[in-house]
Amino acid sequence: MASSGVKVVAYLILVVSPGKEYEILRKLLELEAVSEAHIVYGEFDIVAKLEVNDLSELERTVMGVRKIPGVERSVTLIAA
Repeated sequence: MASSGVKVVAYLILVVSPGKEYEILRKLLELEAVSEAHIVYGEFDIVAKLEVNDLSELERTVMGVRKIPGVERSVTLIAA
């Protein structure tokens, strides 16, 4: 499917195993879909901004991130 030039923007919020924050952050920043990612404090450990061409690319990206060792839980928020 051809892209209309409008990106789908989503925020991926992760809970990771203690001590894995920086390792997982580095892996996220290597992904083409991740435009920025940060370690945060509180209930969640990492927030990443994703910019993809369509929802199927978003799904592939999120499913790939969930397979990274140390990722315990994720929440995906799609921007309106």
